[in-house]
Amino acid sequence: NLSAHTMLENLVSKASCVVAILSGIKNAGINKEDVEYVIDCCEEACGDMNQRGGGNFAKSVAEIAGLNAATGSDTRGFCAGPAHAMVEAASLIASGAYKTVVVTAGGCTAKLGAGVLSRILEKLPRGEKDPDLLVGYDSRDDAAVYRITDNIALVQTVDFFPPMVDDPYTFGQIAATNALSDVYAMGGEVKTALNLVCFPEDMDLNVLGEILRGGAEKVAEAGGSLAGGHSIADSGVKYGLSVTGLVDPHRMYTNDTGMPGDKLVLTKALGVGLLCTANRVGEAAPEEMEAAIRSMTTLNKTAAEISRKYRVHAATDVTGFSFLGHLHEMMGGKLSCVIHANAVPVLPGAQKAADAFLYTAAGQRNRNHTGPFVRFENVSFAMEEILFDPQTSGGLLLAVDPADAAALEQALCAAGLPASIVGEILPKQKIEITVTDK
Repeated sequence: NLSAHTMLENLVSKASCVVAILSGIKNAGINKEDVEYVIDCCEEACGDMNQRGGGNFAKSVAEIAGLNAATGSDTRGFCAGPAHAMVEAASLIASGAYKTVVVTAGGCTAKLGAGVLSRILEKLPRGEKDPDLLVGYDSRDDAAVYRITDNIALVQTVDFFPPMVDDPYTFGQIAATNALSDVYAMGGEVKTALNLVCFPEDMDLNVLGEILRGGAEKVAEAGGSLAGGHSIADSGVKYGLSVTGLVDPHRMYTNDTGMPGDKLVLTKALGVGLLCTANRVGEAAPEEMEAAIRSMTTLNKTAAEISRKYRVHAATDVTGFSFLGHLHEMMGGKLSCVIHANAVPVLPGAQKAADAFLYTAAGQRNRNHTGPFVRFENVSFAMEEILFDPQTSGGLLLAVDPADAAALEQALCAAGLPASIVGEILPKQKIEITVTDK
């Protein structure tokens, strides 16, 4: 028998395939009735070796997406599945068997899962340790930090991804805000940024201009200088920044130096991934998506500047690995914590999207990776999904001295941020993260 966990992944994979199909045919201007064949190439939750519980994904998602004239089949090949599926689709069209074939796989976010990255990074050659490299990739932190003098260190980070909104200017703002955030998570100040661009040669260059305009405005708002960049021709649009900042090594933040008793303060509401998924299928109200965009385009600069006035022992920014995923990294295998679900700020409409099962494949990867370290006590499944939801340009998560936490929360709220004390750090216990409804 398949476990409930596997069945959930099965349903989520199918649901995200439907989202991908509806978005793809809409963007390509294809009518539903013109699609004759669907090939599914996802690897998630296919069931056991006899596909019990998995069945034919392609036919299932075609029916749900309203492709009433289509039949289909599944192609499995682990990481090579998409390549095999595209060859199969091209063969079907070239042979004249079908005119319109759709290839799909569940998923709506671009970031590799934390578990996959950990296995890859563990195998990289380390070389001789440089004593001035204060923070490197082996720490699972938000950016690299390299000491130049006793009081000055460079903060270096890079981030880019494909669009999650339709408007190119807004996408540029979101991508830049997200990339700049890592510097703030380290307690630093932004100094320079370089554009990273992947763009199709046959696409309207005005679109690229709007993306770059949005990004440039955010770099300027951060107080940094846009110093250049690099571009390549690609089949799809991707944009982001390589960012350099400065920090005092004695005052920099790292993500795993919290202490028992510290209060955990979150500076932005959660639910961005769920809302973007809902928006793709027309299920997000305009005002809900506007709130999500405002959150994603709000720099963490103000939150970081305010935090420096208080005793912050550790910090991270909440992005693709989800609130719980980044919280797990903060615990560092040596601490535990309790989270009060009712205190966690949530964007309008995110709960509704979770109740409607508009999950993301990345959210399920986050659950797979971090779930074993978490115990939920009387917390709704929708709230669980929000806590595993991948965030784009999320807020800071700060471990603060308990004597300063209330004052920091008040100062952040006074600055217009939806900040909240969401939990506290405990000495290491059997269960690393406990989430309660209190």
